[in-house]
Amino acid sequence: MKIQSINPFNNEVNAEIDAMSTAQALDACRTAASAFPDWKKLDISQRCDHFSRLSAVLRKDKEKYASLATREMGKPITQSRDEIEKCAWAAEVFIQSAATWLQDEQAEADGIKHLIRFEPFGAILGITPWTYPFWEALRFAIPTLAAGNTVVLRPSNRAPLCAQSLANAFEKAGFPKGVFNLALTDHDTVASLIASPTIAAVSVSGSQSAGTHVARLAAGSAKKCVLNLGGSDAFIVLEDANIDAAVAACVHAKTQNAGQRDTAAKRIIVNEKIVPEFSEKLNQAMQSLILGDPMDEKTQIGPLAFAAIRDDAEKQVQDAQKKGAKARCGASRKEPGFFYEPTVLMGINQSMRIWNEESFGPIAPIYPVLHLEQAIQVANGTEFGLGASVWTDSLETGQLLADQLQTGMVFVNHVVRSDPRLPFGGTKSSGHGRQLGKWGAREFCNVKAINVYNP
Repeated sequence: MKIQSINPFNNEVNAEIDAMSTAQALDACRTAASAFPDWKKLDISQRCDHFSRLSAVLRKDKEKYASLATREMGKPITQSRDEIEKCAWAAEVFIQSAATWLQDEQAEADGIKHLIRFEPFGAILGITPWTYPFWEALRFAIPTLAAGNTVVLRPSNRAPLCAQSLANAFEKAGFPKGVFNLALTDHDTVASLIASPTIAAVSVSGSQSAGTHVARLAAGSAKKCVLNLGGSDAFIVLEDANIDAAVAACVHAKTQNAGQRDTAAKRIIVNEKIVPEFSEKLNQAMQSLILGDPMDEKTQIGPLAFAAIRDDAEKQVQDAQKKGAKARCGASRKEPGFFYEPTVLMGINQSMRIWNEESFGPIAPIYPVLHLEQAIQVANGTEFGLGASVWTDSLETGQLLADQLQTGMVFVNHVVRSDPRLPFGGTKSSGHGRQLGKWGAREFCNVKAINVYNP
């Protein structure tokens, strides 16, 4: 089987790569399992020395990696550079903090000594998407490796060149053979990898359908599975909010990576008293964005990653229009390339696909609410629960909403984002388990209780 890397800006083939056979992919799992005992034995400071070199490699070759990300999934080159920089920063955060996050903890119980120890599982399979081909991979891999596990990465076949270059970066950084392994395979092979006795646990970031399928397979082997399954994040703007700041943040939250983010603002919930001003300013800002060649430094929105994503965004908007929504701007594709114009939708109701489904694209559906209680009700009225963003001049009110929103993350007066120092993950249909921070570092660890009594 050939895996094609396609440039979504011009639909040209970047490269064709031979997919690994099932036997080759299983060999990668065995290699990871064989490398685990020696990697586990290293002091955490020794493991983190490798992260220091990885960070240096990423920064040294940042232009090369950023260019690959732009060519394979269409994000503007400026945003691709930011992605690589964030990866390097995450490595540095774990250099500074992993030893503290993973150190033994004392507990109170009978006896004379009680320890809680965090011991790595073994070889962990990570299944990652194309949206952020470097960051999604390292958001999983860095905490997992810091804890002493080894990794088999099964990346999206939409960005194979990025995956290969990341594996090369680990090699350049001097990681021991088998600590980081790549499995560029077809979809059918994934089941064999999960079932392999050499794989101790699984992490998956992706769609709800893909994640639940992987979880069922992992459950069949009684293996732990961490799920990051996207969301339909609410962006809540209250009456007392700084409208200009909220508009600028909404544009960023809605159009970064052309809206192809699990933490993108998917549902814009605005107090009805400020809807006219907010929607007008948002409309103007969205129309002013520059679409074009993602390799151009001036481009702010590139194409969507592939035709099916663009087509689904278009169908969601058309469904909303059939049910009464009005587009203030955009609402059409732009060619060549898989572009969809920045769109602001008014007259939204909760029967529309754009409101109920996870949407990928630069589309902002605005839903007016009368008061705080309705904002909370509307925000929580979804099967997803990844993140939410609240905009208000009152920190007390912001905390009140943060307490009542059913999500894994709430940001007050800031867009939802991942931060290597904080836990990343959701609740409800957005999955379970956490990446990043001490919570991500401990996710693939046996939490061992050690109790010592006098003889």
